[in-house]
Amino acid sequence: MNLGVILPALNAARHLPAVVADLRAAQPGIRVLVVDDGSSDGTAAAARQAGAEVITHPRNLGKGAALMTGYHWAVQTGLEWVFTMDADGQHLTQDMKGFLDAVAGGSLDVVVGSRMDRTADMPWVRKMTNLFTSWVVSRLAGCRIPDSQNGFRLYRVACLEDVRIKATRYDAESEILVRLARRGYRIGSAPVTTVYGDEKSSINPLVDTGRFFRLVARLIFTRD
Repeated sequence: MNLGVILPALNAARHLPAVVADLRAAQPGIRVLVVDDGSSDGTAAAARQAGAEVITHPRNLGKGAALMTGYHWAVQTGLEWVFTMDADGQHLTQDMKGFLDAVAGGSLDVVVGSRMDRTADMPWVRKMTNLFTSWVVSRLAGCRIPDSQNGFRLYRVACLEDVRIKATRYDAESEILVRLARRGYRIGSAPVTTVYGDEKSSINPLVDTGRFFRLVARLIFTRD
């Protein structure tokens, strides 16, 4: 399988050597792209030293913009499938097999990781937020997506060739699911384990909740 992985990264220099090494061990021959989204800690240098390919945004544009850069790279490099994962080590490479097994039958185009069967260590507020936003995104997409906020995903690259999303921050991960589903692409899920580290989340509860509801309004009134 012609396989790649996109790692959107903001100030992730201390994690990237281990993350890239784990990816290469888990999936020999995989192409690894780090999208350095305006970091100030040497993220790009650490990624190159670890053996990853790197595209750098001169300033921070947001996770959605970093993902779009990665999608374009996947299309241009001729990959067949591409993972998206966090660059801080919270996503475990041993879970990748579940995604690949899910698409092996040829019935799915996108697989989204789901933590919702393993929520014992998930903060209560995050669990409730995930349940609500996943319900909303599932209704808009017309299919069940148990954990729509999970960034651990596997895409058939052909789905990404002409997709356009307007969101540039965390709401982009919801928007792309709805837009792909509306184009008829088939979305499934695979169980994953998330490791909660000591990093402070860059999600702003008030600002990003507002972005999510603006996205929902836009998706309700547009069908493109």
